[in-house]
Amino acid sequence: MLIYMLATAMTVAMLIATVFGLHQEAQRARVKANTKRFEGFGPRKPYRHY
Repeated sequence: MLIYMLATAMTVAMLIATVFGLHQEAQRARVKANTKRFEGFGPRKPYRHY
């Protein structure tokens, strides 16, 4: 019975760690996308017509 309780506890711990890791990765990607979209207040690149 003890081994089943330990296995269950480890499984739950790994699932929580996986969800936390996925959340951190999504937040990092979101921040990277937002900073890439905002170019700041500096000079803009000239628009070229091709």
